[in-house]
Amino acid sequence: MTMDDRLRRPANGLPEAASPLYEQVKDYVLKNIGSGEWSKDQRLPSENELVTALGVSRMTVNRALRELTSEGYLLRIQGVGTFVAPPKPQSALIEIIDIADEIRARGSRYSAKVVLLEKIAEPSAGLIAAFEFDGSRPISHSIVVHCENDVPVLLEERFVNADLAPDYHRQDFVQATTTYDYLTRAMPLTEVEHVISAVAADDATAGHLAIAAGEPCLLLHRRTWSGAAVATVNKFIYAGSRYSLGSRYAPGMLG
Repeated sequence: MTMDDRLRRPANGLPEAASPLYEQVKDYVLKNIGSGEWSKDQRLPSENELVTALGVSRMTVNRALRELTSEGYLLRIQGVGTFVAPPKPQSALIEIIDIADEIRARGSRYSAKVVLLEKIAEPSAGLIAAFEFDGSRPISHSIVVHCENDVPVLLEERFVNADLAPDYHRQDFVQATTTYDYLTRAMPLTEVEHVISAVAADDATAGHLAIAAGEPCLLLHRRTWSGAAVATVNKFIYAGSRYSLGSRYAPGMLG
């Protein structure tokens, strides 16, 4: 049995997966960075130490570290070592922020209501495709209503890759943390996809947001990636009369 063969055994530091070995090593590094285990400017274990710890070849580790360096997650200093790179400033048409922080920044009171929190052992074919899985895998599912001064402003539905955030469905999203805060601590987000549209509130949405059925709402579909893996598939419905989305940029940033 080769060292690379042992990577797929659950005894080592990486999960069983069908993805290439170097991608598994990249995901392992990104998870340690995202969890805070390896903080900004911290020196990573040496290539030899990673080879021993993970049971992979040095070529596999070297490729993973080279790619993460080129992607901006690591800094490699010849003769010194490999370090966690400081975060880069980032701008987007829709910024990913915690609605709880946004509401509190306005001087308002934030609260949340958890409508549903579960783990789905056998997701639908549509969800398997959205997560780009090569087969059925468990995912976590939540529906949360976010309120400003006890008035509902956002209906949030999230499907979460359980391989990346295995304890998501066990969290207290009313008192202890928010879905955003937990996920940003559980995994680093490396890519985001947004699609925005206008919709009329159906009966269920109207009930959750305390608005009339048929009232206009903003619908934001969002997928996020952590490394090569789809991390979350989300749907955010904002009460149109109570919320707006927008950003401000210098012209050169719009590219």
